[in-house]
Amino acid sequence: MIVAGKLLAYPIPEIRQELRWQDVALYNLSIGLGQDPLDRRQLPFTYEPDLRAMPSMAVVLGYPGFWLRAPDTGVDWVKVVHGEQSLILHRPLPVSGSVIGTSRVTGIVDRGAGKGALIYSERVIRDAVSGEKLATVEMTTFARGDGGFGGASGPVKQPHPEPEGAPDLTLDLPTRPEQAAYYRLNGDFNPLHIDPDVATAAGFPRPILHGLCTFGVVCHALMRELCDYAPARFGRMDLRFSSPVYPGETIRTEIWKRDGGAAFRARAVERDVVVVSNGAFAFS
Repeated sequence: MIVAGKLLAYPIPEIRQELRWQDVALYNLSIGLGQDPLDRRQLPFTYEPDLRAMPSMAVVLGYPGFWLRAPDTGVDWVKVVHGEQSLILHRPLPVSGSVIGTSRVTGIVDRGAGKGALIYSERVIRDAVSGEKLATVEMTTFARGDGGFGGASGPVKQPHPEPEGAPDLTLDLPTRPEQAAYYRLNGDFNPLHIDPDVATAAGFPRPILHGLCTFGVVCHALMRELCDYAPARFGRMDLRFSSPVYPGETIRTEIWKRDGGAAFRARAVERDVVVVSNGAFAFS
């Protein structure tokens, strides 16, 4: 069972990561870049002479691993799902060097017995040499099996409003059947995404795509349609995960232009199911 005070003070390991250009290329490939070998706009994300990091790579930098799986957290890790994700890019990410990720739990909400709990956390990524802040990533974890521990019922983070009317831009990006197996090589080894038995125990018919891989695919769509693939134009991205994606499905990102940014959502085309909602993007 969750003990709120203990989890708020939980010593999530600070991670120093040595970043190589191969790590950047692997990440970019794992979210689907490079599927069209003739698309020259994507080439700088897969080819080392002028390699660039996608902004969404920040979510795997300085990553402390699936720390909620540790028995002393009190969390039923098999029933944990990713609820929301935010990314603030303070400057374009490097393609080599050392980075440090410092993580902490920022809030816990008890939704009641049988209703689960919300765990809010933050990770700040800095250049290990200069100390310069590179990115801030925030996430909401929905612990489906852990409500009713006697914790506070708020405050609850409010989502961005859903857009209305027809989108201004739409982009379909396919995922591959083995994409979760590739994506986990970035350091997210939750067996939910590769082990059929764990997926079944969690209530899914088969392994699901990492939520952060879906995040990366949607980031790709925003970079392509709004930023002309220029990382320096990317400022902030927030979204809510509404439903899982199964590897091999096509993710359709729908975009509504706004002053200074955009609203967006995404759906799995083959099932016509919204998989990302309440999306908001801001230019740098």
